[in-house]
Amino acid sequence: MSLVQADLASQVQVIRWYHTIDLGRVVVTKGIDDTPLRLARLDLPQSLAGLSVLDIGAWDGFFSFEAERRGAARVVAADYFSWHGPGWGSKAGFELARRTLGSKVEDIDIDVMDLSPERVGQFDVVFFLGVLYHLRHPLLALERIASVTRKLLVLETVVDLVGIDRPAMAFYPGRELNGDPTNWWAPNLPALHGMLRDVGFAEVRTVTPEPSAMYRAARAVSHRLRGKNSLRDAFRQDRAVVHATDRDSRQSTVGSR
Repeated sequence: MSLVQADLASQVQVIRWYHTIDLGRVVVTKGIDDTPLRLARLDLPQSLAGLSVLDIGAWDGFFSFEAERRGAARVVAADYFSWHGPGWGSKAGFELARRTLGSKVEDIDIDVMDLSPERVGQFDVVFFLGVLYHLRHPLLALERIASVTRKLLVLETVVDLVGIDRPAMAFYPGRELNGDPTNWWAPNLPALHGMLRDVGFAEVRTVTPEPSAMYRAARAVSHRLRGKNSLRDAFRQDRAVVHATDRDSRQSTVGSR
């Protein structure tokens, strides 16, 4: 390992990473999240050429940098809680990754509830990944997000009450979900689709496959063995990705797949 690689590796080691990011120079951050695997589930357009992208809840910036890699003309990473919250997150990972990658991704410190066209403008594509279930007021948050989305919203979240056809949401008091007090709500897919349409999106499409009972049972056992959730609770939970399209862009395409 060269001196440059060793210096970068030493800087990486002192940061507690959430995202797993290949920084080049044979250095990959040891994030607790398998971010490349999560990326594969998002069904992002292969090309974002010429488009503007807002990454809400950017944290270490993996998806912001990925949007830039896919040719986005402008990318803004937005966060507040993960960069300044009471947990173990910080902005250090994002800043080091941006510097190392030579990225032009912009950043803005802003809470989801403060988003508006007046504050941040509007973006062709918006990422909202792994954030919804951390919010006390999810429908209001989706209103804020819709106001800054011009074409496509890519949303990834925990879903609950899987298999119930009626729109419904699970509320997590205390540390009920994964022992994390910052988890508040998770909708089922009918509720998620309904909320997104209610705030103005014309078309909502789930891009992740519907989980089978066998998969849910295996996932529940895994969660129970790791001491996260009860078998009953984990069996009805999953993660899902939806793409929501604005009224004005129903006939347009965003990139190419």
